[in-house]
Parts: sequence; structure tokens; C-alpha cells
Amino acid sequence: MVRDELGETEAVRLRAENAALRARVEALEKALAGRFDGRAPVQEDGAARGAPDGAASPRLLDGAAPLRLLDGAAPDGAAPGEGAHGAPEWLPTALPAVIHWRPDGTVTRWNEAAERIFGWSESEALGRKLAELVAADPVSPAAAQAFEFARSEGRFAAAESEASTKDGHPLACRWTYAVLRDERGDVREIAAIVDDMSDRLRRAQTVHGRYQMLLQLVDNARSSIFVKDMAGRYVFANRAYAQTLQKHVIELIGAGDLESAIPPEIAEMLAEKEREVIAGGQVMQFEEVLPVGDTHLHYFTVKFPIHDERGEPIGLGGIVTEITSLRRAEAERAALQETIIAAQQAALRELSTPLIPLADRVVAMPLVGAIDGARAELIMETLLAGISSQRAHTAILDITGVRAVDTLVANALTRTARAAQLLGTRVVLTGVRPEVAQTLVTLGVDLAGITTLSTLQSGIAYALRHAGR
Repeated sequence: MVRDELGETEAVRLRAENAALRARVEALEKALAGRFDGRAPVQEDGAARGAPDGAASPRLLDGAAPLRLLDGAAPDGAAPGEGAHGAPEWLPTALPAVIHWRPDGTVTRWNEAAERIFGWSESEALGRKLAELVAADPVSPAAAQAFEFARSEGRFAAAESEASTKDGHPLACRWTYAVLRDERGDVREIAAIVDDMSDRLRRAQTVHGRYQMLLQLVDNARSSIFVKDMAGRYVFANRAYAQTLQKHVIELIGAGDLESAIPPEIAEMLAEKEREVIAGGQVMQFEEVLPVGDTHLHYFTVKFPIHDERGEPIGLGGIVTEITSLRRAEAERAALQETIIAAQQAALRELSTPLIPLADRVVAMPLVGAIDGARAELIMETLLAGISSQRAHTAILDITGVRAVDTLVANALTRTARAAQLLGTRVVLTGVRPEVAQTLVTLGVDLAGITTLSTLQSGIAYALRHAGR
């Protein structure tokens, strides 16, 4: 759930965080500058180098500790916390080692981070067999064939193996890989992210750095993001979700919806949908409309089961975005469109049944196009209303523009004429062409009491001659 506007409180908080981030950047720059004289970038008490005595280390996110370099994590010849090429491995944005190879083991991609781990340069590695470079075949042909996920799903698998560097130093590596297939579905390449698992401290730094990166990503999202365990208790929530509930993130951890100030009726609605998601085992996208006070809030929701490595559900994740403003704008647009359509229909009705005053107490209605049942009723209503308001003694119905005269049209005309006669008005039917006259005779239409003339001009002349009678 997301607020529509940040508001002043949010702006103040963001400015404070920006100041903390700037302070952290300065501290990191000083820490890096100090690597040349062997100083540790972070003191044992966690305070940033260069910060005033006793000053607390700045926080990157609410409740998240800043990144720290762990002692002893640097490879030989590098400053603490740096790789062989001077790249701080502990930074969350440090590029991971990426290696691609064909099913026969030929390496097709080898980045600088892979060179840092194994010692082989890109020019040395490309075109050679992976087993020659790292003394390992981490993904067997059977495992590659078993990986049948579509590329669009973004799935990964993991394998661990012993390996060695160019100079023969043994390593324990974790290979997080995907299998890329060609248009026929055959295995084209295996692509892997490689982590050196040999150094416990370096591994902890890498995991911590990636955690911080992901945490910042989700914590700065405008959508609400959360994870629950199978009992419905929150094990993770981002800042946007906590702000919606007017709580600190840490207050949500371990609590259920009822304990998080969500009304019972809404909590039950959410729980029912989440049980459906877990039972179905698939990602579900839907819109939720939740009553809040005397209004309703609209949310676009994505909920999905979280599985362990065996495919068993262990929790539920959710990404929720408020779309109340969007839905209200759509409703206003729809209402405006309905108003426009109604106005257009009224204008069309007037155009389809125009009533024209020709002289004192003489009106004419020229008809054009096809006449259906609805229009026939409208013709009668408009003509009778005009006769009443104009106190007309003569009404001319001109059918010159009517394409076809059938039983429906003939009955509509005679009904309209008889209704006008009941009001004491003489009805003149003009525009009767020879073929129309033949059709009326064939249909046996009774035109008794209706004056028929061939043209509108003759009808007007007739009406004016009888105006004084």
C-alpha cells in the first residue's frame, strides 16, 4: 500500500537520509584513502574513520547497519577489503564474477571479477575449456538438460565445487547458474555467477553487501513489499508498507495483520486471498478494494508463494501499489464520457427529427435516412410536442430523404398523422415519389385524412393557402 503523495514529513525524512548518505560517502572516501598507510577503514567500535570522536556511524536505511570491512578479508598484496585490482569487494555494487561456457566447456565470457578470483585474464580464458582454467566442471550435462526454465522466468540453480586458481591455490566455489537455450530449445550456453566460498570473512562481506543493496532497492520503492511466514507473520516489510500502517519496520516483524493495526474484517479478506495464493502455488495478480473509513482504497496487488529448494512453500511475498487516484481519474473520465455521449445523443435526436416553424401555426418535419422503431417513437413525440407548443393547424411530414418505405415506416407515418389529427392539426405528407406511392398501395396503407403531395414546396404552398381557413 502506497501513499499518493509524499507530504512534508516524508520530505524531511528524505533530507535527513540524504545527509546521512553524504556523511557515509565522505567516511568511505577517507577509509579508502587510508589504505595506503595500512589503516583499517572501520574502527572496532563501528565508528567511521574521520568522524568526530564518539559520533555514531551513519545508517544507510532505517534499522540497517552501515557496511563494514571485516578484518583479514583482503587478498595478498591488496589493501584490506580490496581485490587484486584495487576494487573494494565489500561494496554492494561491486561486479560479481560472471563466466559463460558452451556445453562442451569452451569459455565464451570471462569478466574482470572472474580474473580476480581465478587469476586468468580474459584473453587467456576465452576459447579454452573451463576445466582447464578452474579444475572443475561445476554443471554436469544432465544438470544442464534438467534446467528447462524459460529465459523470461529468470530462474537460477546453484552448484558447489572445489576449484583452483591459475597458480594452483585451492578454492571452494558456489556457481549460481542459468542455462541459455537457442530457438530450437538446445543448450546454447551456461551462464554463471561465481562466488569464492573459501574465505569466511570475505563471504560474509559479500553476502552483507548484496543484502544492503537489495534492502536499499526495496526500501526506496514506492510500492509496499512484504514477506510473511506460513503462519501469516511478517518476516520482512519495506519502509513504504510500514509508513502506510504508521509503524516502524521493526514493529511489524513477527506480528500478524491483526497485531499490525489492520481492521479484523480487512485482515480476514487478506488472509483468505493469501491462502488461495499458497494453495495455488502460483503468482497471482489482482486488484483489491479495501474500505477505509467512509471511502474505499484501490490496490494493485501481486502475491506469490515463496518456496524452499525442494519446492515446498515456506512463506508468501507481496507487492502492493495503491491505484486509488488512477481509479478515481478513470471514474471521472467515464462519467464525463457518459455526459458527452448523452449530449451527443440529444443533439442527434434533434437532428434526426428537426421541427421547423414555416409560418404562423405551420410546422414542417423533414425526415432523412432510415426509420426504426425507436426513431418512429421519437418522430411522434417531437411532432406532437411541436404542434402543442406552436398551436399549429398544419404539420408537414416530408419523406423525400427516406431511403426506403416499408411496413414499419408506413405504420409510423399513419400513427403520427392520426395522433396529430386528434389534436386538430391537418397533416400533409410530402416527398411521395411514384415508387413510394406504389409501395404504400401495395402495403395497403390507409392514408385517409392525410393530404399527400409530391414535393415539400407544394406542401408549403398548400399549407399557406389554407392558413386563413
